Amino acid sequence: MNILFTLCGRAGSKGFKNKNLKNFLGIPLIYYSMAAIEIYRKRHREHSIYVTLNTDSRELADIVREQNVLDVFFIDRVASLGGDAVPKVSVIADCLMRAEKQFCIHADIVVDLDITSPLRTATDVEKAIEQKQSRDDVDVVYSVTEARRNPYFNMVKQEGGYFVKAIKSEYTARQQAPSFFDMNASIYAYSPNALKTKNHATFFNDNCDAIIMKDTGVLDIDSEEDYRLMQVIADYIMKADCAYTEIRTTAKAFME
Repeated sequence: MNILFTLCGRAGSKGFKNKNLKNFLGIPLIYYSMAAIEIYRKRHREHSIYVTLNTDSRELADIVREQNVLDVFFIDRVASLGGDAVPKVSVIADCLMRAEKQFCIHADIVVDLDITSPLRTATDVEKAIEQKQSRDDVDVVYSVTEARRNPYFNMVKQEGGYFVKAIKSEYTARQQAPSFFDMNASIYAYSPNALKTKNHATFFNDNCDAIIMKDTGVLDIDSEEDYRLMQVIADYIMKADCAYTEIRTTAKAFME
């Protein structure tokens, strides 16, 4: 099976300047995503693994070039895919098209790992790929965490000068309400055919499946506060849980 891993990062950031270039616990942030790929590659030598970095940031490309662990195909992001309103799915589809041409392959699955979501394990990646393999009827399998709030029970909105329940109901306990999940923007395992044919703007409206991750992975880094808080959480988890320790150790090896 041919698996294409994509890493996508723009230059700058309006929410948190240069977030893709940050060190996280003393290690370049992108190396955590690359570590998950490397561990998966070692566990699954029966697959052919291809890795792309799609970016318009020379600095980010240089960080990736400084390591000698993973072979990475560098894709210069075209200007038309650099705007705030461009769906990331369009960038990933561009990675697919250009990687298939570069490597003369047809990808079986395309897996995008978000650079700013370091709290994932290699097993999380395995589960997403295995779930996509088992579901030919879905266009993407993405990662979620159990939501801490529920729109039927303890989420509200402003309406007519008042705060009211987001969805009106008579539930008296959260356990009675339907379960909800947060998309945590960490892992996406795509159907290559769907990337080529489906409307990117409405890609996630239908034909999707998910894997559930620990809720420690609920935050990605979109602000200075996220960045500081995530390092405190990650430092604790990576010392307490061997699956996360493996990611940190492997990411650190990219610096050697």
